[in-house]
Amino acid sequence: QVQLVESGGGLVQVGGSLRLSCAASGRTFSNSAMGWFRQTPGKEREFVATISRTGAVTNYADSVKGRFTISRDNAKNTVSLQMNSLKLEDTAVYYCAARINGGVTIRSMDYANWGQGTQVTVSS
Repeated sequence: QVQLVESGGGLVQVGGSLRLSCAASGRTFSNSAMGWFRQTPGKEREFVATISRTGAVTNYADSVKGRFTISRDNAKNTVSLQMNSLKLEDTAVYYCAARINGGVTIRSMDYANWGQGTQVTVSS
């Protein structure tokens, strides 16, 4: 198992930037594909970005491609999401997720370990 704790959320204006971080505990982080998802009230959890165990492969939702960047540091057991050019529709609770011994995937059901989430609010 791996425990995940997100940080870095907050309030930002349209066009601004935020950097989310996810700290992982446990020995399985480097063997885990990692993902970021987001959710707004009344909607299903939505895929944002994923990164492979080595960081060599990444995948993004079309809605964030070119604006968001996922990265990881296996030495520090962290995965980050750099969010630029934020839009109102990026407002959501953002979750970090781990898929131990698995490859990148956009399906939330493939991730067994989740953080508690961090709120991102984009205002005009």
